[in-house]
Amino acid sequence: MPALVLLGAQWGDEGKGKATDLLGGSVDYVVRYQGGNNAGHTVVVGDQKYALHLLPSGILSPGCTPVIGNGVVVDPAVLLSELSGLADRGVDTSKLLISGNAHLITPYHTTLDKVSERFLGKRKIGTTGRGIGPAYADKINRVGIRVQDLFDESILRQKVEAALDYKNQVLAKLYNRRAIAVDQVVEELLGYADRLSGYVADTTLLLNNAIDQGQVVLFEGGQGTLLDVDHGTYPFVTSSNPTAGGACTGTGVGPTKISRVIGILKAYTTRVGAGPFPTELLDEDGEKLRTIGGERGVTTGRDRRCGWFDAVIARYATRVNGLTDFFLTKLDVLTGWERIPVCVAYEIDGKRVEELPYSQTDFHHAKPIYETLPGWSEDITQAKTFDELPKNAQKYVQALEEMSGAPISAIGVGPGRDETIQINSFL
Repeated sequence: MPALVLLGAQWGDEGKGKATDLLGGSVDYVVRYQGGNNAGHTVVVGDQKYALHLLPSGILSPGCTPVIGNGVVVDPAVLLSELSGLADRGVDTSKLLISGNAHLITPYHTTLDKVSERFLGKRKIGTTGRGIGPAYADKINRVGIRVQDLFDESILRQKVEAALDYKNQVLAKLYNRRAIAVDQVVEELLGYADRLSGYVADTTLLLNNAIDQGQVVLFEGGQGTLLDVDHGTYPFVTSSNPTAGGACTGTGVGPTKISRVIGILKAYTTRVGAGPFPTELLDEDGEKLRTIGGERGVTTGRDRRCGWFDAVIARYATRVNGLTDFFLTKLDVLTGWERIPVCVAYEIDGKRVEELPYSQTDFHHAKPIYETLPGWSEDITQAKTFDELPKNAQKYVQALEEMSGAPISAIGVGPGRDETIQINSFL
């Protein structure tokens, strides 16, 4: 049985939560492998809508074990709040497992995130202010605090003292902010130990054993390919690797054990935060996409920037992730347009470019080259098979598949769990 990676093929917010939840009933483990509570998923089950920020979407599937891998940064207050909110709605959260090697987001990380973003002014990145970047920076600088440190007060205190020796200098002398007390941070973090202890496990060993025993493991990425710190639109990116390679480093499962890589692709394009966006629409069409698509960030509450489908980005995602399949979401949002433009290439300095430019300068100046496809007006939310879609909707999907470089194996025709057309099985 396979191990699968499911990730965003654009700038995030493609509908990964729905796709993960759709597969959740058929898999044994769903694993978040990177990011933190800056990556929100919305999952609709019947008439219930769930907004998940840190927890894997598989937590809503009764037979599935949700796992937070070592590549995730965990804000313990947010995690416990999210668990409590789900429990209040009758969701069993007892099966959750958390890697002891996952790093913690502390109060000083969120403070530094907010003040440094304000300090940048016009040069700001557009972070969520939730401490994700500073927590990953500490991880790389080898001064981070891990989940396992909550259970050894001596080690925890030493690490907090070492971190604040430097950070308090920055807060006081650069940002004119009050220093943060070591005792206060240690006391707060120790307060989470008892409530989290039952969830902590050696998840790397567990997941490798599960795959070896033929169980199905689904690795769930947050954000999207174009927000990858190495392969995204740097510096307007997140601080981790949402691309397929991140599933290996973020869980300790080797690449030879992964059999499918599924990219979630919205039928148009959106992004949140600053940075280049060649197909962005600043007109009535953009506002129409935003309104019909409900394009507001799950975690941030910010309106998403909207634009037409960008096949250049889709091809890039296929290449850097080694995608085997696409899950196309929100096709229903495009119902009602007489003609639908699709970006097939860019114009840069008067030249046609069909692959994503590696240069930040070139991408910033890229102008979309469009081909226009015929639209449809029929309601598609009740379609259960590809043949039940209007002919023009079928042609649109087929064109996107040809341009993107991997087969479209499922299509979302509405927000509900059952509003999906399955063309090819992912398992």
